[in-house]
Amino acid sequence: MTRSDPIHALLVEDDERLASLVGEYLAQNEVVVSLARDGLDALSQARAQHFDVVLLDLMLPGLDGLEVCRRLRARSDVPILILTALGGEGERILGLDSGADDYLCKPFSTPELLARMRAVVRRHRGALSRQGDPFEVGALRLDPTARTARLHDTPLALTMLEFELLLAFARNEGKVLPREHILELVHGTADAAFDRSIDGHISRLRRKLGDDPRQPTMLKTARGAGYLFVAPKRVP
Repeated sequence: MTRSDPIHALLVEDDERLASLVGEYLAQNEVVVSLARDGLDALSQARAQHFDVVLLDLMLPGLDGLEVCRRLRARSDVPILILTALGGEGERILGLDSGADDYLCKPFSTPELLARMRAVVRRHRGALSRQGDPFEVGALRLDPTARTARLHDTPLALTMLEFELLLAFARNEGKVLPREHILELVHGTADAAFDRSIDGHISRLRRKLGDDPRQPTMLKTARGAGYLFVAPKRVP
């Protein structure tokens, strides 16, 4: 697969009118769209074929979107973009912690949806093209091909974006990375929407690393400059 390949999206949405509007707009912009009306249908389709991205409504009949997100993430690193009418910070955090790569609050504009969808797919395809041999930085072991991370031999449950962030930091251990540089390494462009949420992603990454957010020892904030990654020491 190359970056120029058409995007195949699974749209999981029970609102027929919204699903029709979004599906038509995406199709006009060279996106192949498959539709699932509920969570079980979404999981069934995701098992049966390959998708480049999943556009996932949270409020679904039966199996809710958060549970669908968790189950998808347990078996696949497919990019997941959550569509939700629940725009509060708590709901957004729940979605990201469940394995989503981005979120968009309803009502949204279809051009913004298209832009965000292309962004998460571009990150994913870029990550696949940057695969390499496993390597270690202190007590952290990363496998870019398998997209797995282990800290002190304990597996880390990371989203695609969190893994890309950690990989970028590990490959630049000991260097202060400005926000713009981080965006280039992870995203391929200094995307404004992602820039607004980068601090939140780093905060969640710190939590998964067990790094004290008040006095972090691994992902340190260089005030006014960016972030600095310090390799965790191995325990004797």
